Amino acid sequence: MEFNIESEKTPDGVAVIEVAGELDLYTAPRLKEALLSAMDEGVLNIIVDMSGVHFIDSSALGVLIGGVKRLKPKEGKLVLVSVDENVNWIFQITGLNSVFDIFQTREEALAGVH
Repeated sequence: MEFNIESEKTPDGVAVIEVAGELDLYTAPRLKEALLSAMDEGVLNIIVDMSGVHFIDSSALGVLIGGVKRLKPKEGKLVLVSVDENVNWIFQITGLNSVFDIFQTREEALAGVH
């Protein structure tokens, strides 16, 4: 599956970054770019929709943790949408499921980000 990333902003100012493909050493910088771009625009609430992600490595996890660290002092929030059991398992074994709110759908994430 080819990597793809798209960003949009909801009418209430939430950035939604949709990622598909593998999130790894080669693609994590593109996710970081999208996160920083949203934050540079003043966005405080970000949803990373990883419904189309079936593999994630430590470099991508680092990018997501960096996003949380940048938003927290501003009282912002970064939440995830993830349905792949292998990806969710990575969050569980690393303990990061306690750092991130992980939702099954974008609608749930939108409700959970506020």
